[in-house]
Amino acid sequence: MRTRWRRLVLGATALFTAASALPAAAAPDRGRPEQHPSGDGLSAVIRYTEYGIPHILAGDYADLGFGTGWAQAADEVCTLAEGFVTLRGERSRYFGAEAAAGGELSGARTNLASDLYFRGVRQAGTVEKLLAEPAPAGPSREVRDMMRGWAAGYNAWLKQRKITDPGCAGAAWVRPVTELDVAARGLAIASISGEGRFVETITAAQPPAGPAGPAEASGAPSAPSTRSAPSPRLPDAKAVAKAADELWGDPGMGSNAVAFRGDTTANGRGLLLGNPHYPWQGGRRFWQSQQTIPGELNVSGGSLLGTPAVSVGFNAHVAWSHTVSTGVPANFHRLALDPADPTTYLVDGRPERMTKRTVTVAVQDGAPVTRTQWWTRYGPVVTSLSSQVPLPWTTSTAYALHDPNATNLRFADTSLGFGKARDTDGIRASLARHQGLPWVNTIAADRAGHSLFTQSQVLPRITDELAERCSTELGRTTYPASGVAILDGSRGDCALGSDPDAVRPGIFGPARMPTLQDAPYVENSNGTAWMTNADRPVTGYERVFGTVGTQLGLRTRGGIEDVATMADRGGLTVRDLQRQQFANRAPAGDLAAEDVARACAALPGGTATGSGGTAVDVSAACGVLKAWDRTMDTGSRGALLFDRFWRRLEQTVPQDRLWKVPFSAADPVRTPNTLNTDAPGFAAALADAVTELRGAGIALDAPLGAHQFVVRDGKRLAMPGGSGRLGVWNVLEPTWDAAGGGYTEVPFGTSHLQAVGWDGGRCPVARTLLAYSQSSNPDSPHFADQTRLFSGEKWVTSRFCEKDIRSSPELRVVRVHERR
Repeated sequence: MRTRWRRLVLGATALFTAASALPAAAAPDRGRPEQHPSGDGLSAVIRYTEYGIPHILAGDYADLGFGTGWAQAADEVCTLAEGFVTLRGERSRYFGAEAAAGGELSGARTNLASDLYFRGVRQAGTVEKLLAEPAPAGPSREVRDMMRGWAAGYNAWLKQRKITDPGCAGAAWVRPVTELDVAARGLAIASISGEGRFVETITAAQPPAGPAGPAEASGAPSAPSTRSAPSPRLPDAKAVAKAADELWGDPGMGSNAVAFRGDTTANGRGLLLGNPHYPWQGGRRFWQSQQTIPGELNVSGGSLLGTPAVSVGFNAHVAWSHTVSTGVPANFHRLALDPADPTTYLVDGRPERMTKRTVTVAVQDGAPVTRTQWWTRYGPVVTSLSSQVPLPWTTSTAYALHDPNATNLRFADTSLGFGKARDTDGIRASLARHQGLPWVNTIAADRAGHSLFTQSQVLPRITDELAERCSTELGRTTYPASGVAILDGSRGDCALGSDPDAVRPGIFGPARMPTLQDAPYVENSNGTAWMTNADRPVTGYERVFGTVGTQLGLRTRGGIEDVATMADRGGLTVRDLQRQQFANRAPAGDLAAEDVARACAALPGGTATGSGGTAVDVSAACGVLKAWDRTMDTGSRGALLFDRFWRRLEQTVPQDRLWKVPFSAADPVRTPNTLNTDAPGFAAALADAVTELRGAGIALDAPLGAHQFVVRDGKRLAMPGGSGRLGVWNVLEPTWDAAGGGYTEVPFGTSHLQAVGWDGGRCPVARTLLAYSQSSNPDSPHFADQTRLFSGEKWVTSRFCEKDIRSSPELRVVRVHERR
């Protein structure tokens, strides 16, 4: 049987007897996939179509992982290899201890901090313990086989191919990997918004200086002390709340997605538009593929690099995407310390010793560095929420971070379940079984016309009741203000508890998740679940998930306006989704540009005083802003001027003084409105924006695309889209360099696009686009091809069904296998 299968898979197209899609439903459970008794190793067939998109054909999950690892290495070997250096804690050895860590898999600023953390995770055996857990708490056999196969495919590519990417050709740090490395990457991605954000303080936290107590000297737990200790100065509660809100609301990741119910579409079937916003370089890039095991799995979409399953995508029956949620994925516990030993904390009066992790890191051209980390039953000790907000470790008090995603290896199983689903109920079933999504919402639509939004994510089980009963004085400010709970860790009755339907203690079960099913539309642009649909607000969830009845961001407001209008109009098709993606409307401009132009024209003498006290002639800006088309298209004149003005205005004018008509929870999409041009700081923001552009040698009416760009193959490509601050759906966040003459290349924004629907046939109707292209190797033919499409606002027609794959004019078949 196995030999016969290999003959078929090597023939590739002989596997299919009809020019139609394979069923996406899973076959009956066959137990562990058949191994390779012939000893000829893992293998797969990779069929490449336009833009280097691989369609990976395999006989089982191990083979599928093999083909995926091979194909990812072919496109992204340097990015992947550097990520594995990070996970092994070897960045300091190869790149220098004080060099920037890159931020791909954690928030570490330096290589040394990154290494100390990841080497500590490796020494603790965290990943091995999670791999050993039975499913669903641990990974399934299928995912274990995919991870093992991925590692083998990556290694086979290294062994059989020569690296041409100048980023790592000949580098000693490009080495083979193991299943453990692949699993460690998945765990790092899961915890990137929890422990990953606190790497610097986890690795730097040290007990207060002073003589060691008895426990430190003997290694035995000390008895509780009755001596009083000085009370530490309480950190400023409002500053802590603000820092927490900024920490989990930063622009490092974001997304839009919308699903439409069948009665809004032209044929009664669902529609989905997915638009994640991610970094354009490094280890958080998406990578496109189609994965097929005949009769078992057939799914297409984008995977985060180094992961074996499709993260966002579609099959013949259902499509889904994710958006970064408002849920706060971690919390803090304040520890009451034994005054005789600051590394011993008390729970219900009983002492517990902290766990000491001593980690040694090799350093390039220097002696190894050894540091100590301190861990508790809740998680690691931390000493700050941000560089401005300390959480001091004193002789009486310390703070521990709790991140349930630091033990979450269930992301891949959840995604694999999506790939097998036949409808939105199947999406919900995978979420309920595996509970593996760490920091995202899910939006889905299916061919039967159903729509789904759910904030089913792994969050610490912080109920409002628990927060009310167990919050510290500081937590009573941070929790309502930002959703960040700071609990009394000295009380056993303040433990997080367990939901009966939760796969692990201490997290919420599926029944608690904010969910909206079968609304005419469901839309999320990283806002609260409350306004998923303006006519059907979602309420009743705990504060840790997000807010209810609070002011919406401009991207959420603009998104709801657009998609609600589309749903009311009806008769929607995939083409309407494509138009929405590249409409490039700037809601901030619709709300404010006319008022700005009018106030500008009314300035005496056409001058405004800048923040530095200099009078600036802004008269030319008035007409430019008035004539601006309120979009962020590459040809839009005035877009750049308004962009720079708006950023400065938001920095100088408080939100409560920015608008004349305040926010109303009864009208959340249309309020606040009417710009307050009398607010102190308005005129200075306009003067500064004009001065800034002139100083960079940029005309006030310069077309946006002349200064928002990337360079590929020595040519500038104009990039359409704009900042989420302006409410633009098609988000791009370029970096301003005043000394360099304006914006530098776009580093972040729209990434893997998919517009998906269905017609009467068996194949999905799908258009996709990977904004930064499939490969980051400048020598690859797929380094810039889709980026050129993005510049021209064009799409790729997905080849999902067998007949479409075989008819590709650029079809290239590669048979890959292990060589013993």
